[in-house]
Amino acid sequence: MKKRGVALLMAAVFAVANLSGCGRNAGGDGTLGEKEKVRLMVWSPSEDQSKESGEWLQSTCEKFAEEHPEWDITFVYGVADEATAASQVAQDPEESADVFMYANDTLTTMTDAKALAKFGGKYREEIENTNSEEVLSSLIKDGDLYGVPFTMNTWFMYYDKSVFSEEDIKNLDSMLEKGTVAFPLTNSWYTPAFYIGNGCTLFGDGTDESKGVDFAGEKAVSVTEYLVDLAANPNFKIDADGSGLAGLRDGSISAIFSGSWDANAVKEALGENMGAAALPTFTVNGEEKQMMAYAGSKAIGVNPYSKNMVAAVELAVYLGSAEAQMSHYKLRNVIPCNTELLADETIASDPLVSAQNNTFNHTSILQPFVAKMNNCWVPVENMGKGIRNGSVTHENVAEQTEAMNEAMNSDGI
Repeated sequence: MKKRGVALLMAAVFAVANLSGCGRNAGGDGTLGEKEKVRLMVWSPSEDQSKESGEWLQSTCEKFAEEHPEWDITFVYGVADEATAASQVAQDPEESADVFMYANDTLTTMTDAKALAKFGGKYREEIENTNSEEVLSSLIKDGDLYGVPFTMNTWFMYYDKSVFSEEDIKNLDSMLEKGTVAFPLTNSWYTPAFYIGNGCTLFGDGTDESKGVDFAGEKAVSVTEYLVDLAANPNFKIDADGSGLAGLRDGSISAIFSGSWDANAVKEALGENMGAAALPTFTVNGEEKQMMAYAGSKAIGVNPYSKNMVAAVELAVYLGSAEAQMSHYKLRNVIPCNTELLADETIASDPLVSAQNNTFNHTSILQPFVAKMNNCWVPVENMGKGIRNGSVTHENVAEQTEAMNEAMNSDGI
């Protein structure tokens, strides 16, 4: 318990203190001694450590070490993607990485486990000065900031410019008249876009658990009706297990919905005909409605149990810096969120960047990261599967939609 208490005290002090980097160890007479030995375990997705990415993580950490000659740093690299890092850290924070990447929707999982350090003082000031309020809000809980954002996390539309015009892509139903569109209808991160677009809500503004989920009534039933018809459209395909990308390659599909992580694969499939755009509208009961994606961020987090807290924090800030984001963008198409970089004409003119930013700013909601959000994934997934296999029909949409809503508001699945 003593170790736990000391670690939590360090985290609490760090959250409010304006810490500066450690200097070289000084002897009793004030002379400089040997470098301080520092060991940092760093986790990231495997793609960040591959030769194809130029070993982005390793090279960036090495540059960090060069900028901090006061430390003799040993880096230990591990693989954990942003979606799964939280569960690993939360299960055993004392044995987990010092620095890791995580998706903001897992923030509550880690804070409940007291496995995520707060950023305060000069570090918070630097992060706030280089990020938009919307991005920052995705990493703030009860007023505390829990990470260094390095990209927005949302999805948008890729399309074949030889099939669809810029006018066509404004409305999904218009697109289906000209080409084949694939959408991951059985993936509960995507399907709510239609329900939210027609007025359904989650936890009020996304932060009030007491308000629950409102995927009920005519507004929700109308969407389920629409999705049943959508699935029956011969020009619509349900994207699963990479079938959408495969269709882009062989020409059987002309549009898919995904994120920046698929940019290279889409570029290989479509070449100069690759287009990217924010989400289209769709037509329900004769009215145009805007699809609304979940949006958030991916961030660099720090373990509050790190034995080298200052170095870990400095590294996290560096991995999320403008320089690191730029190399991440060049090597892996990870779109930066640093406001200075987004103002750069070269980056701003990239259609991929525009598509993600326009989605984040205009066709998305901040994905709730309250604990009860965990109850929402399976019911929506089951709805998509029911539509796919034909068990959800026009005859039972009201009953099936209400069952989904009740499950989303239950205490557990």
